[in-house]
Amino acid sequence: MIDMIGIGPFVVMPLVIGMMGSHLFLWAWIFGAATALIDGMIWSELGASFPLAGGSYNFLKQSFGKKWGPLMAFLFVWQTCLQAPLVVASGAIGFAQYSSYLFPLGYYGKKTVSGIVVILIVLLLYRNIKTIGKISVLLWIGVIITILWIIISGFTHAKVDYTFLPAKDESVFSFAFMLLVGQASVKTIYSYLGYYNVCHLGGEIINPERNIPRSIFISIFGIAALYLCMNVSIVHVIPWQEAMKSNFIVSTFMEKIYGTRAAMIATLLVMWIAFASLFAVVLGYSRVPYAAAADGSFFPVFAKLHPTKNFPYISLLFIGGVGFIFSLLFRLGEAISAILAMRILVQFVAQAIGVVELRRRKKGKNIPFKMWLYPLPVIFSVLIWLFVFYSTGKVALLGLLLTLLGVVAFYLTKNLWNKDKTIKG
Repeated sequence: MIDMIGIGPFVVMPLVIGMMGSHLFLWAWIFGAATALIDGMIWSELGASFPLAGGSYNFLKQSFGKKWGPLMAFLFVWQTCLQAPLVVASGAIGFAQYSSYLFPLGYYGKKTVSGIVVILIVLLLYRNIKTIGKISVLLWIGVIITILWIIISGFTHAKVDYTFLPAKDESVFSFAFMLLVGQASVKTIYSYLGYYNVCHLGGEIINPERNIPRSIFISIFGIAALYLCMNVSIVHVIPWQEAMKSNFIVSTFMEKIYGTRAAMIATLLVMWIAFASLFAVVLGYSRVPYAAAADGSFFPVFAKLHPTKNFPYISLLFIGGVGFIFSLLFRLGEAISAILAMRILVQFVAQAIGVVELRRRKKGKNIPFKMWLYPLPVIFSVLIWLFVFYSTGKVALLGLLLTLLGVVAFYLTKNLWNKDKTIKG
C-alpha cells in the first residue's frame, strides 16, 4: 500500500481535474479503481501460481510456455530496465515539487533534491529483507496518519458543495466524456499502480498462495476508498475550479483550514509518503533483473548477491542509478505517461492473455487462486488497457518502439543466453 500511495495522488489530483474540466473528475478515479480491481484478479491468479522473485518475468515465461515464454519474459525485463527507473524518477520529482513549498527552489534546486532522494533510498535498501520489513511498517504509519488527517479535516471543515453525479444536461455515457475519462485515467491509474508489488517478492512471502491475492485485494479496496474520500474531502474545502490550478493541493488545503504552520507539517508528511513509496518501488523492481539473470536469461552480473547481506545489490544499484539520471532529465507529466505506455502491451495485456494460456494448459486444475467470473475479467482487462494505451497519445509510439527494439535485442542475444545456460549446465 505504501507503494500505491506515493506522491501520485497529491500531484495528480489537480492534473485530473484540469483534464476533465468539471466536477465529474471523480469518475476518472473510479475508473482507475475498477481497472486496478480487474487487473488485480489476473495478478492474483498468476502470483499464487508462480510465487517467485521477479513477478511478471516468471508469469510471462511460465504462462506462454517454451515457444513464446522466453521472448515475453525478456521483453518484460527489457522494458523494466527503463520503466522502473521512470517510476523512481516520477516519485523523486514529485517529492522535489512539494519540497519547494517549504523552500523556494528553482529548476536546478528541484533537480538536486530529486537526485538526493534517490540516493538516500538506495542507501536505505542496501540491507537484508528482514530489516527492510521493519522500516516499511514505520513508513506506513506516517502514510496512514497523513491520509486520515486530510480526510477528517476536509469533512469536518466543509465549506463548498460538491457532487460527482451528473446534472440533468450532463451524461457519463457520452463518447466525449469517455474520451476525457480515458485521458485523465492515465494519471489516476498511475496513482493506483503498485497493488501487485508483492508479486515481485513472491519468493520471500510466507504462504504465498493465500497471502499474495489477499495483499492485492486489500490494497486495492483500501487505497480506492482512501483516494475517493481524500478527493471529495479536498474539494469540499477548495472549489474544484481553484484546485486544478494548485501545485501544492494538500498544502493549500491545510493552509485554508489551519493556517501556514499546519500546511508546512502536511507538506512534510506528503514528502514522507513520497519517500515511503519510493522505498517500496525500488525494493520490488530491484528483484526483476536479478530474477532474470539468475535464470540465465539476462546479463549475468545482475544475478550477483551481496556477499554478507544476501540481497541483489547489482540490480538495486542499477535501478537506483538509472532512476537518479531520469530524475534529472524528465518532467513529472512526461514520466507518468511514459510509464504506462511502456508497460501496457508487454506486461498488462500480455499477462491477461497469459492467464488464458495457463488455464488451457493446466485445464483449470492445480491453480491455487481462480479469478471470479472468468473469462470476463480477462476480456475487460484487455479492452481497458488498450483504451488507456490509446489515451496516452503520442507516447504510445514510444511504447511500441521500445517493444520492437526489445524483440530485435532478444533474437540478437538469445544464442548468447542459451550458450551461458549450456555452460552452466
